[in-house]
Amino acid sequence: MVQPGKLNFDEDNFPYVDLGTVRMCMDRQEAPDWALEVAREELRETPDIMKESFEKLNQLLDEEKHLIVPREETYLKIYLRPAHYYPESAIKRIKNFFNTKIKHPEACRDLLPSKLKHVFDADVLQLLPVRDQHGRRMITIHAGKKWKPSQVPLIDLFRGVQVMIWGAMVEPLSQICGGLVIIDMEDLSMTQIMQFTPSFAAMLLDYVQECICLRLKAVHIVNNSYIFNILFNIFKPFLKEKLRKRLHFHGKDFKSLHKHIDKSCLPAKYEGTASWEMPHSSLTYELFPWYETDFEKAETFGFSEEFKKKK
Repeated sequence: MVQPGKLNFDEDNFPYVDLGTVRMCMDRQEAPDWALEVAREELRETPDIMKESFEKLNQLLDEEKHLIVPREETYLKIYLRPAHYYPESAIKRIKNFFNTKIKHPEACRDLLPSKLKHVFDADVLQLLPVRDQHGRRMITIHAGKKWKPSQVPLIDLFRGVQVMIWGAMVEPLSQICGGLVIIDMEDLSMTQIMQFTPSFAAMLLDYVQECICLRLKAVHIVNNSYIFNILFNIFKPFLKEKLRKRLHFHGKDFKSLHKHIDKSCLPAKYEGTASWEMPHSSLTYELFPWYETDFEKAETFGFSEEFKKKK
């Protein structure tokens, strides 16, 4: 019997949360045929190229004696798909991704859902229950009035984002179609802005531009005020052209947002026509404990302790 707002399981034993008209779930199954065709056309995912890329990436990993990662093809696809099956680009991204844990241990520790329940209880991170019209995974971050730094420190908010990103990275459909982020800055205050120190901003830009192993197709900033715009202009010179082109500022003009994301994929909060309301992020959390062991296993990947000590 389906329980609305609670964890349920489909016929293939995949967990989902029933939201009435839609199901919120992680798409761990193989990507559908239309997405595999996208992978072939856009990512060079053909049998010959795949075979050559897997072999070359394994050779490159063999040279990294202190780097511990699984060698199964399903795992290597996490890095090869965003790199369009160029092994040299994939190994660079892998090393950057795991180097982040060494450079910023406090921000990358305990990336487990069970350690970040307070972040989801605060309703500041949401996994939207549908994808956009291009099949992209959509995540929302509430960095305005909903976010109370005294309850959810900025570093914990960032850790929660990393958990969400990893959740998307292991979805075959997201590996192909990528994802987008909506950052809601409604009623952003100076108290919240003061949390964004130069060192944190530098770490965040490094993570997004050099480390993230997901095709980040767009970042949409909504409800941004002049206060945020001043902050953004300070860090704008440090943005690479690729990210700059994918940043979109909409303010309170949701018609501008609809030019990028179809209204049918958005809830009424963003003047969309979706049949579902914006789910509380505690419902997102309902899904993650089911995958806790996967997150625990992911925590064991990366550079060896011996290598970390040398660094």
